[in-house]
Amino acid sequence: MNKVSKTRPEIITITDRALVRIKSILEKAPENTLGVRFGVKTGGCSGMTYAVSYASEEKATDEKIIKENITIYIDASATLFLLGSEVDWNQDKLQSSFTFNNPNESARCGCGESFTV
Repeated sequence: MNKVSKTRPEIITITDRALVRIKSILEKAPENTLGVRFGVKTGGCSGMTYAVSYASEEKATDEKIIKENITIYIDASATLFLLGSEVDWNQDKLQSSFTFNNPNESARCGCGESFTV
């Protein structure tokens, strides 16, 4: 009997632009940095905001994605909110930021800083 190995899909996908930006950020990161961490926190006019930070520790509950030797951690508490999201990097003359194309959002505030699931 053949065992079929099912590969679990990644929680989020990272665009090439976002990956290039993450690499650039990590080149200037504090010495103990392991990678970047994506999460969500309460705040903003719609209730939740995306959080991007340096990861200086790996928690047992973290989801971990490794792309091109870059480690991306996802807080366990954010997994259901981020499931299926695409992380991109956008830059224009006035601003630059990671953007989240999240199919779980039911609403987003007018300025785009916060969302509701």
